[in-house]
Amino acid sequence: MNIPDPVVDVSGAAEIASDVLVIPNHDVSLVPNIGIIGGAQAVLVVDTGLGVANASAVLEFASEVARGRRLYLTTTHFHPEHAFGASVFVGSYVVNRAQADDLRRKGSGYLEMFRGFGGVIADRLAGAEVPVPDVVFDGVHSLDLGGRTVLLRPTGRGHTLGDQVIEVPDAGVLFTGDLAETGQFAIFPWFPPHDTDVSGVAWIGVMDRLIAAGPRFVVPGHGTPGGVEVLEGVRDYLRELRDETWRRRDSAMKEADVVAEVRAVLVERHPEWAGREWIERGVGCLCAE
Repeated sequence: MNIPDPVVDVSGAAEIASDVLVIPNHDVSLVPNIGIIGGAQAVLVVDTGLGVANASAVLEFASEVARGRRLYLTTTHFHPEHAFGASVFVGSYVVNRAQADDLRRKGSGYLEMFRGFGGVIADRLAGAEVPVPDVVFDGVHSLDLGGRTVLLRPTGRGHTLGDQVIEVPDAGVLFTGDLAETGQFAIFPWFPPHDTDVSGVAWIGVMDRLIAAGPRFVVPGHGTPGGVEVLEGVRDYLRELRDETWRRRDSAMKEADVVAEVRAVLVERHPEWAGREWIERGVGCLCAE
């Protein structure tokens, strides 16, 4: 895999609402958008970047922002570029139970898989370990930062089993993790028989619910933040992918031919999008649903 060094550039952090900052990924592969949300008494960091060095840079920056306020960390889901630096945040890591289960069941496999890519990815994961949360919650977790309440809301099955969005109600901000991206095809971690937890059908339902909540500002896992149209764009694409796949799935076509036809249709509709390799994974997922 030949990609640029997936380094988190904290110098690009920008305030999108009062005491809500985003460290943007600058469209670099395996770099997530990272959030820093402040209240009067505490600061919440959303996602870590890939590995210890990235997470340490995020921690240092967040500590400067916090100026003595308590720090918490949460992650949108268990994948390595989002969570595999969490060990740097000692005693502060909070996630939902399904995500904790994902880390426990699949974390070591994903760490091995990503290290197997070699190069800068393996370098970034040197010294990384599967994180163990300090606090695991059920239901929706309300985190009081002091004059600001942030909601950590599990969404149910979608991109992963343990997906979690982070809502800042007073600012109208929503952090989605990889439930939403901009400028690329939706990421389907469909790796049978090892990981088949992603569900295109359930994912569409998740997006419908997030759209109905009407956030004013949406921070996707990767790509440019925006308004509710970020969610609508992903939902509409997932419907396209489902409809084009199911239109062919129950015919006499072989799955490879379904993939080829659906890929051609979707690339023609979205020629500027990156991540075309995820179309095949998405078709495989939806053929099985």
